[in-house]
Amino acid sequence: MSRARRNLISLGLDDHDRLNKELGGGIPHGSIVLMEGDYGAGKSAISQRFSYGFCQTGASVTFLSTELTVRGFIDQMHSLSYDVVKPLLNEQLLFLHADIDSAGALTGTKQGERKKLLKRLMEADTMWEPDVIVIDTFDAILRNDPTFEALVRQNEERQAALEIISFFRDIISSGKIIVLTVDPSAVDDEAIGPFRSIADVYLELQMVEVGNDIRRQVQVKRFAGMGEQVGDTIGYSVRSGTGIVIESRSVA
Repeated sequence: MSRARRNLISLGLDDHDRLNKELGGGIPHGSIVLMEGDYGAGKSAISQRFSYGFCQTGASVTFLSTELTVRGFIDQMHSLSYDVVKPLLNEQLLFLHADIDSAGALTGTKQGERKKLLKRLMEADTMWEPDVIVIDTFDAILRNDPTFEALVRQNEERQAALEIISFFRDIISSGKIIVLTVDPSAVDDEAIGPFRSIADVYLELQMVEVGNDIRRQVQVKRFAGMGEQVGDTIGYSVRSGTGIVIESRSVA
């Protein structure tokens, strides 16, 4: 096995789709991955595919969702032919629901209290123990954290972002991978800019009109420490009963 391969966590499912190959054989250890795209671009589906593939290659994963409950997550994964029941039961996959609309188990706060979500997430040690931590969607955490919100009002969102980034860097220093999905229309550029700058892997999910069709593609903005050649544009679709399907590839 080459040195490059040893430094990667494979996305697996080579017999199912070509995503792992298109992304050079996996994600480098010690990476922050920023997956950015508007509503409907496929951020959740790609991050779910990442998570399932990581599990299939033996990595442990935390998947934190701001939208899905555990039942919704299992149903969604099943619809994409990603059977996560066994990884969940084996505790290889830890699923967490970030209840940002009401007081919940994640926060332990009383109903009606504003929750310091970021602080509580950072203190949730168990969440950060696996090899890969996926937060879908990260912008919802930022928007619903009162401390971050207050700094935004004071035009100090960049400083707040840098503090979060410092925490992330500590986590990935041991070789872990953090995957963040973000809707850029939902958060200020000043808040998301620092995350774009420091991301080791920066993927922009786009929807492109071609005639009467809407096609999805992954634009690879940055990929530090790649294994094999990584395409700069990767076309894909999300199909019920199949999951992610790679449609085309264009290499710069």
